[in-house]
Amino acid sequence: MKDSGTAGAPQTTGQRVRSIVGGSTGNLVEWYDWYVYAAFTLYFAPHFFPAEDRTAQLLSAAAVFALGFVMRPIGAWLMGMFSDRHGRKSGLTLSVSLMCAGSLLIAVTPTYASIGIAAPALLILARLMQGLSVGGEYGASATYLSEMAGRSRRGFFASFQYVTLISGQLLAITTLLVLQSSMPEADLDAWGWRIPFVIGACLAVVVFYLRRGLAETESYRNAKASAAPKSGFWQLIRHHPRETGIVMMLTAGGTLAFYAYSIYMQKFLVNTSGFSREVSTQINAVTLFVFMLLQPVVGALSDRIGRKPIMVTFGICGVLFTYPIFSTLETVRDPVMAGALVMAALVIVTGYTAINAVVKAELFPAHIRALGVALPYALANTLFGGTAEYAALQFKDAGWERGFYWYVTAMIGISLIVYLRMRDTAKHSQILED
Repeated sequence: MKDSGTAGAPQTTGQRVRSIVGGSTGNLVEWYDWYVYAAFTLYFAPHFFPAEDRTAQLLSAAAVFALGFVMRPIGAWLMGMFSDRHGRKSGLTLSVSLMCAGSLLIAVTPTYASIGIAAPALLILARLMQGLSVGGEYGASATYLSEMAGRSRRGFFASFQYVTLISGQLLAITTLLVLQSSMPEADLDAWGWRIPFVIGACLAVVVFYLRRGLAETESYRNAKASAAPKSGFWQLIRHHPRETGIVMMLTAGGTLAFYAYSIYMQKFLVNTSGFSREVSTQINAVTLFVFMLLQPVVGALSDRIGRKPIMVTFGICGVLFTYPIFSTLETVRDPVMAGALVMAALVIVTGYTAINAVVKAELFPAHIRALGVALPYALANTLFGGTAEYAALQFKDAGWERGFYWYVTAMIGISLIVYLRMRDTAKHSQILED
């Protein structure tokens, strides 16, 4: 399909907004499909992983969640190159197709009681497909939004990458709240948990057609018309090793903090603090909504003061307050107080989430940008983000739950060193087009 934008013609503000809204909508559905698994783990884990206690079931489900991240570097590698060589919108369209297939497979897979070991095997297959999809989605969407945004408002517009990521997570939580309030708990436990996966598969089909009509970016058109070498793994490692390392290490602490404060927090409030599943879900939904609204505010702030001060603030606050927040939540029984503590953690991590996409995109030239953003980010996510729940539950199972708090603190500290040493990408951006 022909791109809706004329090569060489500058994008108007209206065209930029339409393209960013179009790309963001697809990103929302992608991440809804990804996070529905985490939101409904407490309900479907017993059907796939029979065990005597809840922690053992959650450990098994968290292990499958982590396995999905194993495919993310592969998806980032393959679809990052695909997006660099064939266009950002082509990569976005391909990624949503894989996500649709994975969600549909989870929706129709029989339980362990019906087909035995084949049930968790099919669940693993579905998560591997979704991991492949998300691995390509992040690089393509972060690159697309950053390239579509104008120079003076790049931080603001690129922040919608995480606005829609959080929106997808929030939509998954909202779906859970609606089902909890409209269905008997026994029905939700028995079969109602399949509904959100069916919804996700259907929405992905809609997004597939939406993404086919996106405009291509000027950065991609210019790179394709130039004599720049083709995007590839060895090109990335040989010519951009420093930038690749920076992306990995600035991501490590940020992604671990994000998954600890948001995804794992729902289970923590149930399994450690002692809140009901319903109250935990409500706390998660309210705090995530406010968290989502903060992203463009901080993104716009980065356009005024730079990216580096904001990332450094996250690093310092994360090191100082992660342990106190988690240790206090252990004994909190008031939902309002728990919500305030969770919100404090999410405000801290906003210093990473709001601007990490644009920072990574600004590090690389256009001909290898999607791969450069996607692959090292996906590797860091596999090692730290995707294993966050599993690590937390392993620490708890071993009787030293607070070890996880120190682990998160240490990784944020390592990322803080990177933030302090790197140049401010807002002042040294590799995105040359306005």
